[in-house]
Amino acid sequence: MSEQITDNIRPINRRDNFYFDCHPEVKCFTECCRELDLALTPYDVLRLKKHLNIHSGAFLEQYVIIEWDKQQIFPGCYLTMIDDGRASCVFVDKTMGCRVYPDRPGACRAYPVGRGICSNRDNARDEELFVLVQEPHCHGFAEKNQQTPVTYLTDQALDIYSKHNDSLTRLLQHEQIRRGFRPNRKQLDEFILALYNLDMFRREMTDGRITMNRPLRVDELQGLAGSDEEMLHLGVNWLLQSYFNE
Repeated sequence: MSEQITDNIRPINRRDNFYFDCHPEVKCFTECCRELDLALTPYDVLRLKKHLNIHSGAFLEQYVIIEWDKQQIFPGCYLTMIDDGRASCVFVDKTMGCRVYPDRPGACRAYPVGRGICSNRDNARDEELFVLVQEPHCHGFAEKNQQTPVTYLTDQALDIYSKHNDSLTRLLQHEQIRRGFRPNRKQLDEFILALYNLDMFRREMTDGRITMNRPLRVDELQGLAGSDEEMLHLGVNWLLQSYFNE
């Protein structure tokens, strides 16, 4: 598993060793927070809007750019950047670093490791895939802290992020999508509502404007009662119903 994907990205096995560390004394500190396209997962938005104590709709309006790319199956949500000539993250501070550090996005936590999962067609266990991103500006690789992808992601508290992000696989890698299903504009709007605008989705369902075609389970009722994590999973279930009649 050694072939380069690009000049800066190569596949890595889950227990391969590499040296890396990031802290304020590394001279490139916060450089990776600039000039980037930072895609946000639904769980990223959930954590950030709770950290800022604002409504999910307000977070989307103030901090997110939604990209409606016809070449992509689903719209992408990207964190806004400051127009400072370097496209810096809206939450980065030169001295302090990340102002939302306890709830920073999963991609920020994982850097320089990238993780993805591939759902097998035979419904067997999902396969984890890892890459190592080694960019020229990053001096963290000169640090003498030995890591593996597994130990590094665990140390960065990625387990809970992976749990909630992986729950979207049954929607994003659904068999009908492999067979050519493409959502219409109404369904794309539903995608943003149910996964990224959880507070509005909760209101729509509580008021009866959105319903499931079956009684809600206990965990789903917990979502209506205020658990954003359970509301996110309810959103996935509702989209599976809306798209695929499941």
